[in-house]
Amino acid sequence: MQLPGSAAWRTRPAAPRPADLPPEANPADPRFWQLPHDERLAVFAKLRSRESPEFFSPPAGALRRGNEPGFYALVRHEDVREASRNPAVFGSAPGVTTPLPARWVQALFGQSMVNLDGQEHAQLRKIVSRAFSPRLLAKAERDIHDVAERVVRDAVRRPSREFVTAVASRVPFEVVCNMMGIPERHRPRILAQLNDASEDIGVGRGARRRFRVPGKGLRALARMHVMIARLARERRRHPTDDLISALVTADVDGECLGNRQLGAFFTLLMVAGVETTRNAISHGLSLLADHPDQRDLWAGDFEKYADSAVDEIVRCSTPIIQFKRTLRRDHVVGGRTLREGEMVALYYASANRDEAVFPFADAFDITRDPNPHLGYGGGGPHYCLGAHLARQELKALFRLLLDQSVAMRAAGPPELVPSSFDNRVRALPFGLGGCPASGGTAPEDAAPGAEAAGGAQCPSPGAHGA
Repeated sequence: MQLPGSAAWRTRPAAPRPADLPPEANPADPRFWQLPHDERLAVFAKLRSRESPEFFSPPAGALRRGNEPGFYALVRHEDVREASRNPAVFGSAPGVTTPLPARWVQALFGQSMVNLDGQEHAQLRKIVSRAFSPRLLAKAERDIHDVAERVVRDAVRRPSREFVTAVASRVPFEVVCNMMGIPERHRPRILAQLNDASEDIGVGRGARRRFRVPGKGLRALARMHVMIARLARERRRHPTDDLISALVTADVDGECLGNRQLGAFFTLLMVAGVETTRNAISHGLSLLADHPDQRDLWAGDFEKYADSAVDEIVRCSTPIIQFKRTLRRDHVVGGRTLREGEMVALYYASANRDEAVFPFADAFDITRDPNPHLGYGGGGPHYCLGAHLARQELKALFRLLLDQSVAMRAAGPPELVPSSFDNRVRALPFGLGGCPASGGTAPEDAAPGAEAAGGAQCPSPGAHGA
């Protein structure tokens, strides 16, 4: 297999640039991810109308470590789903992010399931799946409700009215830490490291206009490996009723997770189980404020619409924007032959707006059925292991937020983080009480200067703050 960047790969001429797209409409350019969300969605809509995937290259100077080959953008639901379900052709190695991280990062996190395929991936997933026993999952589901109630109760009493910090981050973070058995003394540092690692992934700061691999944040996460290794040694000697104990003592064909594998899994769980869920929660509150009719419909019969509403929140917010894959052999996509060693980016954010699959794709409709969104991946061996728990967290939390005794709602636009990787919300003001009418003024407890969100359509989550 020819790895990206090899001489053989670079000899193939790139496809011509789409003539009807402006220069900034290039997903390989960090400037693209600083465009308003609606403009990016419009570019993806144009790309979906093509018969074949388009090739994009990063502009000169966009990467710190020299040049990296470009990639084909897979933007249609059918293509993203096929690539997700066919790891024999679309491989995860040597990494799933764009740009590729430094070698030390690959060495440290390379044993993460997200970067593996085939037998290696199957063995790791088997160990982890065995550890997620029915007893542990039942305990986690009970914990979700307890955590959600405590977090909402604390948020209502706080003088601060910032939703991401007070609610959206705390619920999934505490659930995962409780499930893993992370001692309370380690949690503030872990949360700070997680925030550092995920800040501005893929987009340069200031005027440098470079793609950014967050080395500082990844070094912080690497230090978490040391902490997890210590806990693993302790749990091997004295197992308790938590996920770390289950993972280091799970015996599948004579194997269990080693310290490096456990550290990589913990990092993956923090990003996949905490970051993505907190972003879906934050976008969900904003979407409901932008669509008071949908909020009222759900609040009027929560259980009837709980499953479909959560799926629609995940579809519209698409917490993970894209993952990269590398061709293991030549393959035809949309009539175009992609060569072994070439890279593709799977744009879930575009696939979830594909008009061929989702009628009125830009509408937020909590009754949408069917809703085959790719918010948890496109299926196949890399389908999100924690999708069930994430759904339970969203349902438990919104059941409380929509209750008349709380009636929590967004009180202004979200502050979004420019990123090519995830749809992250940095901050979101919230208020308590009834949802303001469309076009009205903000309630008394809203952030100063905030106006009521409203309107019949919200084509992009938090678009007014993008």
